[in-house]
Amino acid sequence: MLKVENLKVNFGGIEAVKGISFDVNEGEIVTLIGSNGAGKTTTLRTIAGVVKPTFGKITFDGKDITGAEPSSIVKMGVTLCPEGRRIFPDMTVLENIKIGAYLRDDNLADDIAKCHRLFPILKERSNQIAGTLSGGEQQMLAVARSLMSKPKIMMLDEPSLGLAPLVVKNIFEIIKTINDEGTTILLIEQNANMALRIADKAYVLETGNISMEGSGKELLANPKIKEAYLGKKS
Repeated sequence: MLKVENLKVNFGGIEAVKGISFDVNEGEIVTLIGSNGAGKTTTLRTIAGVVKPTFGKITFDGKDITGAEPSSIVKMGVTLCPEGRRIFPDMTVLENIKIGAYLRDDNLADDIAKCHRLFPILKERSNQIAGTLSGGEQQMLAVARSLMSKPKIMMLDEPSLGLAPLVVKNIFEIIKTINDEGTTILLIEQNANMALRIADKAYVLETGNISMEGSGKELLANPKIKEAYLGKKS
């Protein structure tokens, strides 16, 4: 479904992404793990068209989307749920959800109902100002908003960042449900333990390069991964 080939991204002469290649098959959960500054967010933003690549090729559903405009990429079925949630704090919960469908001109009722089924708390708080939600509720709102574009693949940037462990568990259960219901997932996470547990396939990014890849289970059991990202001595 998604293929990234020899992707390079420069910022002011600094090479943030140094020629990485990976693919995401339809129906998979694929995760990119790595420390801060490894190039994870830059990779997702480049796929989404927000950042323009210096070199390389990005293909989605067989079509070259390298450097395409973000709105065109969303229309094709690729959506990015950004780090930091980026909700509209002065608007209501329901208004935030509807903004995710800004490129659509069809009926939204079924998809709003789906968001409410996945996130019952958002239905309860439909008319509440989004900026008054807890961190976990804001993250749920960001995911719900991304779902409203009816994505074929959803890219999630650090969905567990700053959340309490119980909320993190809930968020990951919802990500798994979204995947089970037909949406392919590309996930970047510093919580490597949770990400690798749900991932079909995983890649480790270190200073702009892919240093390791395998199934989620393989990397979860890898002694180097345990020591570097799971806080466990091999």
